[in-house]
Amino acid sequence: MDDRRRERLWRLVSERAPAGSGWAGVVCAVAVAEAGVDGAAITIRTESRVQDLAAATGGWVAALEELQYTVGEGPGVEAFATGAPVLVGDLDADGDRWPGLSDSALAAGAAAIFAFPLQVGAIRIGTLDLYRRRPGDLAAADLAAAAVLAEMATTALLADSAGAPAGGPDTAGFYDDVNIATGMLATELQVSLEDALLRLRAHAFSHQLPLTEVARAVVLRQLRFDAPPD
Repeated sequence: MDDRRRERLWRLVSERAPAGSGWAGVVCAVAVAEAGVDGAAITIRTESRVQDLAAATGGWVAALEELQYTVGEGPGVEAFATGAPVLVGDLDADGDRWPGLSDSALAAGAAAIFAFPLQVGAIRIGTLDLYRRRPGDLAAADLAAAAVLAEMATTALLADSAGAPAGGPDTAGFYDDVNIATGMLATELQVSLEDALLRLRAHAFSHQLPLTEVARAVVLRQLRFDAPPD
């Protein structure tokens, strides 16, 4: 049965994916259709916390992925760090696990989040994050489909890296401004990249702004940060 499921899902993706690129976006679309969820995203992640949004099924999902990035915690962050799936069927009941994320994610309409690490051997390259508006665990068939799609998402990232950006013009370089602003702050304040990113996140969180909006203001010199006291 697993082989038949894998073969069917691979066929669905390969039939819909354009030649040369776009696989990541198709995997997300198939995940919504086949895994019993309302949204899906593939995010590239690194140990240094630099990341980018490879594909998402809409603005709702992209905003939730950005929320995880802004607060630096959540199922996707944890799945990448541990190399194991993080399955949250009821975010409201599990709210204490990620205090910076839960209230905002629930307010945005996410009741359940299921995150799967994307791995090549021991090397992790990102996550497949699935979102649902209603609480409840994934059914066994949906969980099996999600596991297969996580394998395919890994292949999608590798395939898309050889061609055009995975998500097309709307999502390519989604966090470029964050990466640039982090570098600018690190240089100007003479702090590490990690500390610079933490300052961006703290400002975004305390002012209830998207991290990308704060970063863009830094890049455009519309927002400046004072150097910390010695």
